[in-house]
Amino acid sequence: MNVVRGRVGGLAMLPPLSPEEERRLYPTIIAGREAARRLAAETDPAARSRLLRQQRAGQDAESILLRATCGLVRVRVMERGFRFGKDELEAAGVEGLAHALARFDPSREHRFATYANYWITKMVLEAVREQLGVTDQAMRLASRVARLQRQHPDRDLTAADVAGALGVDRDRASEVLRVARDVWARRRGAVPLADVAVEGSFTPEPPAWVVDALHESCGEDFEAFWSHTVAGAPIAELARARGLSRQGLAKRLARCRQRVQSSPDAGRLVAWLDAQ
Repeated sequence: MNVVRGRVGGLAMLPPLSPEEERRLYPTIIAGREAARRLAAETDPAARSRLLRQQRAGQDAESILLRATCGLVRVRVMERGFRFGKDELEAAGVEGLAHALARFDPSREHRFATYANYWITKMVLEAVREQLGVTDQAMRLASRVARLQRQHPDRDLTAADVAGALGVDRDRASEVLRVARDVWARRRGAVPLADVAVEGSFTPEPPAWVVDALHESCGEDFEAFWSHTVAGAPIAELARARGLSRQGLAKRLARCRQRVQSSPDAGRLVAWLDAQ
């Protein structure tokens, strides 16, 4: 039985679903969407009644999927922790969640929670960016430096650290670090994601060897490869965020796949990716 566990952005939460529970909803969602498409041209009353039942069942399944992923919105908002009300950030996250559901293709068998994470993070960061009055590029750089800082919580990052992690020269690294510190100094004591207490596991951390192997194979394209291959994020969206053409990013991702398949860890790496 589904039990409501509070509200996020005005949406009633449900307990998170396991991957198997998510995938059991997919055929109903697919059938409901197909029924909605056919209703526009169907005139027979009996057939319309049947299609309406399928459509409603699909909508109910989509509602369960949406509400069971609400906790991910709260996680993404809590880890940002900026000095303005979390309600507006949660509303942005729910908007991203709804956008993800509208674009989600259940037939691809990706986890919805993993796919939605891309859109939730995107919309929350956009709301933060607008509130802080900084550029999109500055926000992306701040996010990358913040992730790097979380990997090294026991020391302050230096320009050399940032230069090595981002693959830029020292001058550019110093600028990135200054922008990042300026942006993140406006936070109100955010809690690291690892310390946020949220029931269930939406996007579990991948094994370290997977991350290391993909970084080795993909280099600067690691994040784009991960977002597209694991989370199912659209190439067009990823390309726009990086100032690239869709064709250009597609070629980069193809090279990543070739390097992954020829890497020393190819067998177990491909098996791990296929299991997601």
